[in-house]
Amino acid sequence: MDFSVLTGVPNILQNAAILTVIVAFIGYALTFVSAHMLAQRRDKLELVNKRLNEFYGPLYVASEAGNIAYRSLLGRLGKTQSYPILDTEMKEWELWMRTIFMPLNDVRERIIIEKAYLIVEERMPQCLLDFVTHVVGYKAVLCKWAEGDYSERRSTIGWPPEFDVYVRESYAKLKAEQTHLMHSGLWRGLRRVVGRR
Repeated sequence: MDFSVLTGVPNILQNAAILTVIVAFIGYALTFVSAHMLAQRRDKLELVNKRLNEFYGPLYVASEAGNIAYRSLLGRLGKTQSYPILDTEMKEWELWMRTIFMPLNDVRERIIIEKAYLIVEERMPQCLLDFVTHVVGYKAVLCKWAEGDYSERRSTIGWPPEFDVYVRESYAKLKAEQTHLMHSGLWRGLRRVVGRR
């Protein structure tokens, strides 16, 4: 009887056990890495959503509404720009400032001041600071108007033209990033794999 065949059995079992451990480790490593990637992506998506919902989204809507209203007022006055504000236009201008423009400015100012931590950049963009300064200047003008003093008709700090560009571009970039994070194939695949466990 040849017992040499039996001496190979422990080696086969030993190799199978080692292979099982290796496969299990690889499976664990893949699960760990994919779960980590999913967590990072989820965290990034949460931050993008927070920035859109609490900062850039409201800022964008208020800015677009303000721009539409401004163009409407100019059309109503038959002008292409607000400066100079004529005496005959002052009553209409004051009405729009008090009821439309300043409430929208106040919303934007509050968002910028209270939610500044959601700004994408490391430093506060100058156009946001310029906007807040512009609004503060108009608050002083409105106080004078309330006292019947119409010697100043505009904020002494001009409208920052970069503000609208910044708001539109930032909103568009974040929406694109949100869409990418929510709809990429890898994301859906990883969610399916991890979701089954």
